[in-house]
Amino acid sequence: MNHHSSQRLFAIDLLRGLVIVLMALDHTRDFFAPTPFNPLDLQLGSPAWFWTRWITHLCAPIFVLLAGMSAFLRSKRRSKAEMTRYLLGRGALLVLLELTWVSFSWQFGFNVLILQVIWAIGVSMMVLALLVWLPLPRIALVAAALILPHNLLDSWHGKGASWPMMAWHQGGYQQLWPGLGVVFAYPLMPWVGLIAAGYALGPVLAWAPERRQRFLLRASAALLLAFVLLRSGNFYGNPQTWQARLGQSSGWASELMAFVDVHKYPPSLLYLCITLSVGLAALALIERWVRKPSRVLLLFGSRPMFFYLVHIALIHALAWIYMQWRFGGQVLEQQGWQAPPGYQPSLLVCYLAWLVVLLMMLGLTRLWVRQTRHWRG
Repeated sequence: MNHHSSQRLFAIDLLRGLVIVLMALDHTRDFFAPTPFNPLDLQLGSPAWFWTRWITHLCAPIFVLLAGMSAFLRSKRRSKAEMTRYLLGRGALLVLLELTWVSFSWQFGFNVLILQVIWAIGVSMMVLALLVWLPLPRIALVAAALILPHNLLDSWHGKGASWPMMAWHQGGYQQLWPGLGVVFAYPLMPWVGLIAAGYALGPVLAWAPERRQRFLLRASAALLLAFVLLRSGNFYGNPQTWQARLGQSSGWASELMAFVDVHKYPPSLLYLCITLSVGLAALALIERWVRKPSRVLLLFGSRPMFFYLVHIALIHALAWIYMQWRFGGQVLEQQGWQAPPGYQPSLLVCYLAWLVVLLMMLGLTRLWVRQTRHWRG
């Protein structure tokens, strides 16, 4: 592998590792510091709660885009038939894991099948298995057709939606039979488009570093400009509108938070614009500026599936122990907000627990790497 290829691949792994670490922060907050309010609610929360939640918005879009780009890199060493078999098999495995181990990890039970980012990536991979037979410009058109008009379907949302509509665009809860339901947390339409966009963007990774970095930075700037223009005039791209409140004792910090508070479930066009703007700029700047990458982030970024499959159950178990020890019970969000006596959401607890989780995951991931190398022997 030449130096340029090495730089390109370490930038992908480093960025993937960074978003995985941020993802762990969000999940740690879910279990160690659940709140009776939406952390993004500026009326009930605080800037610290807001930005702790908002920064984790970057995770899913960047991860899915990188999955598409990585699939393209793999396709350079495989035939189309081999890629189809790989993507179908990999995607089906991810969906199976989401339905079983990952759903169990969230609740330590099977009351609900929770379909989140792993299911979205899995189904998207299976669709991509068919798209790889198309020329790249047509794959790009499919991506645009799924992402750009996505918010036109928002007016179709409502109670009583069919489960295909929930799975494809709206999201929501569907009871399968008494005692078991399914939550479509990540509706598929924009995520399928995003993985296709990542695949269509793949050839950029073969360009000379300077050209690639310029393109990524310009694409990032274009996405940010599109976000600002569409958001400032409430023209299109987000179910909730934004209204300037300057002069109403809000201040610039509060105004900025309101401006960037865009819809994630399902991801609006504006949500994708701002998160991918950050992601593309980060990919370019990591490759340009980072000479001594963090070994921890590279380790996590090169073993994303192991990290994901282990960390939710780990956080859940640690939080159960902590809540029992500290408050004598669990915080529940069933039939309203219920919390044991003395419980107050704490970001300090959240961040300390996050660091503990990362240290434990570092040890577990290193152990996994050594064990897999031993098996390959």
